[in-house]
Amino acid sequence: MKAPLNIAVLGGTGFVGHALVERLVADGHAVTVISRNGARHLDRSLPPNAAIRDCDEYDAAALARAIRGSDAAINLVGILNDPGIGDSGRGFTRAHVELTRHLVSACNASDVPCLLQMSALNAGRGRSHYLRTRGEAEELVKASSLDWTIFQPSVIFGAGDGLFCRFAALLKIVPVLPLARASAKFAPVWIGDVVEAFVRSLRDERSVRQSYELYGPDVVTLAQVVQMTAQQMHLRRFVVPLPDALGRMQAFAMDFVPGKPFSSDNYRSLLTDSVGGIDGLHRLGIAPTRMAAILPDILGHNEDHQARLDRYRARY
Repeated sequence: MKAPLNIAVLGGTGFVGHALVERLVADGHAVTVISRNGARHLDRSLPPNAAIRDCDEYDAAALARAIRGSDAAINLVGILNDPGIGDSGRGFTRAHVELTRHLVSACNASDVPCLLQMSALNAGRGRSHYLRTRGEAEELVKASSLDWTIFQPSVIFGAGDGLFCRFAALLKIVPVLPLARASAKFAPVWIGDVVEAFVRSLRDERSVRQSYELYGPDVVTLAQVVQMTAQQMHLRRFVVPLPDALGRMQAFAMDFVPGKPFSSDNYRSLLTDSVGGIDGLHRLGIAPTRMAAILPDILGHNEDHQARLDRYRARY
């Protein structure tokens, strides 16, 4: 058995981060979650053996000190909407490009040899700030001298996700859902498979300087995602696909709504179908999980929420 690794994780308290940190700790690795607000996240049920270190990730010198001694750094930081009002894209540049630049610099300064970078399917393509900045971050990583691996997932699903679970909350209160870009296509990938891809890449030298598209075996439209969610919840709901002109207007209006449930940049991202071309899961020896196998667990009503989460987590 190979010796455990010291791993620094940025974005370790998010949806993917929480699941990955749990797995890494369970595998015996020493994990430090780097966060600007570490203390605030102590109640998020990170494994007790995972350390949390407060650090301003945008301070390259401080970040270098925080990750010094690590065998690998994992960057999971990402945003789906610009936190500011409007559609400037500055928030995407800061979260994806500037942070990646600081992390690459910190890895070089602290002799951390390996970087695993979360990106997105279609990074660098399309017209959205999200995809553009994901692509720019990839270029920074690829230009470095680090042993890097890049992961490009389609939309990720699992307990507490921003796909099925987000629509589930909305469908509880609306009988009719006007939907922009209802025909946009996705190949959703299960979070357990994404976690497995990261874990395998840490130990596989063949993954160095490789990019992996991570997508599932089922291709569905956005409208089908909503319909599947409603069916699983035993709700009768109607999807009204919006013409693109109305969809753009809806997105523009949402740019100025606190929390941005939808945005102009989301709309532009949906113009590019999130389906893959070269199966990264297959390249890593991972059999993809079908949505039908997981949806009853994350949207079912036959057992309490915690029991579903415990059973879900035990699978990986």
